[in-house]
Amino acid sequence: MTQVTERGTSLPTPPRAPVRRRSPAAAACVVGGAVAAVLGLGFLAVLVIVLWISSPYPDSGPGGALHLAAGLWLLAHGTDLVRYETLSGVPAPVGLTPLLLVALPALLIRRAARLGSAAQEDRGAEPLPAGVVFSAVLCGYLGVGALAVVYAAAGPMPADPLSAAWHLPAVAALAAAGGVWESRGRPLGQLPGRLTRPRYALALRAGAGGVLVLLGGGALLVGASLAWHGAEVQGSFAALTGVWSGRFAVLLLALALIPNAVVWGAAYALGPGFALGTGAAATPLGFGGSPALPGFPLLAALPGEGPGTPLTWAVGAVPVAAGLAVGWFAVRRPRDVSYGETALTAALGALVCALLTTALTAASAGPLGSRELAAFGPVWWQTGGAALGWTLVLAVPLAVTVHAWRNRPARGLAGEGSGDDWHDSGVREVRWAALRRAAGTLIPDFSSTPSEGDEPSPARVSEGGPEAGARPVPAPPKRPVLVMPGLKLDLTPIPLPALPAEPPAERAVAPVPEALVTAAGAPLPGPPAPLLPPLGGARVLTRRKPPEATYAGPETYAGPETDPGRPARPAPEAAGID
Repeated sequence: MTQVTERGTSLPTPPRAPVRRRSPAAAACVVGGAVAAVLGLGFLAVLVIVLWISSPYPDSGPGGALHLAAGLWLLAHGTDLVRYETLSGVPAPVGLTPLLLVALPALLIRRAARLGSAAQEDRGAEPLPAGVVFSAVLCGYLGVGALAVVYAAAGPMPADPLSAAWHLPAVAALAAAGGVWESRGRPLGQLPGRLTRPRYALALRAGAGGVLVLLGGGALLVGASLAWHGAEVQGSFAALTGVWSGRFAVLLLALALIPNAVVWGAAYALGPGFALGTGAAATPLGFGGSPALPGFPLLAALPGEGPGTPLTWAVGAVPVAAGLAVGWFAVRRPRDVSYGETALTAALGALVCALLTTALTAASAGPLGSRELAAFGPVWWQTGGAALGWTLVLAVPLAVTVHAWRNRPARGLAGEGSGDDWHDSGVREVRWAALRRAAGTLIPDFSSTPSEGDEPSPARVSEGGPEAGARPVPAPPKRPVLVMPGLKLDLTPIPLPALPAEPPAERAVAPVPEALVTAAGAPLPGPPAPLLPPLGGARVLTRRKPPEATYAGPETYAGPETDPGRPARPAPEAAGID
């Protein structure tokens, strides 16, 4: 019995697309963000533990030091801390963030985002999208940040939950976005058409230049004030603590606050100054009120109380320099830019400078306590408004002036000092003639034939005429024509040396071959025939004739080339010679 199994024809199935496994790569980015947060916490924890060990009067155990390190890490992100142990019993907020501490978490999370984007490319795998890398790194970092907020709540200076809820994600998101953007080659993406104009790039450059000038001026003011009040600064160190570990801690805190002091110096030079509590302010016009100043080295370098002096008024040179820098960097080179475009670019640069100054001012200020210490540092809107006013008033006129100077029209073309000589038809012809003369034969002469009277006369003859033996008076030399600033064309003809006449080339005559030898030994009459390949096996002797060869008979040649020991060569047939 035979069993037959029928199988139907199987239909081809479409190939399946390879499944992209992104989970391990995204998990690696999450771990990278968490590691960045742990590294920042670990650095501050080691520093606080070292200071706690070296302190002769520790207030708490190592647990309290670790809680304080977590609080400092949150303070580096701009989170407000709350100090409950006060003399009045009222909780005092601490929101003055040392700007140097902000650099630590920003650099770590930026590095984590950059490494997370480049890890897949190094392995040869498909890179993760920028949004996936950003979200994964941010999730890992914020997860550790949430644990730090919970852990710091049991310490002496816990973090304000509401403040941590938006400060921590904001700093982490900005740093992570910067890292991802840098790892992808800093692309700008698809921007609207108006944002791609050169004026916006110039405005950003001009605004950044103005901010750098302001910060440089603020740093100069801080350094000069510290040097001027050196004795007071040194005395504040001795008054705070008498041990080296305490002085080292104060020095570290002062160094972390140096960027804040630089921003405060810029605000002081702009005019609004900065607040030293709710009842005192320091401005170039004077230092008044009743400041509630704690003992600290940087605060010991403040100007004296009372009205301002010419020395404090001189700080107005800093915003003047910033406004001039904005105007200088807002000018473009091309000639097709109008004055209105230049003025608008300078105004946008002043706006960028004001916005950046406002952001730095808001980040550098904050409360140091309650009541009198609730306002400490410059007011952001006052400083930003002053920066906008200084730079706008000075940048726009300077930019227009520099634009007019760089693009001034060429004067004195062809002996005329008025009119738009650059676009004059005569000047264009002069420029074209000079270009054609310099190019030689590369550019043909398309000009029309000159009429009578247009022939240039190289020399003039005096009134006596050539009959009187008068010497010819040379024509006055033509002065150079100013085509554009820095470029003149000399229209004086250039004498060219006469070239010697070459003799006519002789025609090369091909050498006449020797006369062909006929069967009878006589040369053929007439001109030599062209060299043609022999036909019918005939031999033609055209180059060399054997010396003293004679025809010995129809069968052999006799001559010097005939070897007696060898058979003679057959003679050529007379009929085969053409």
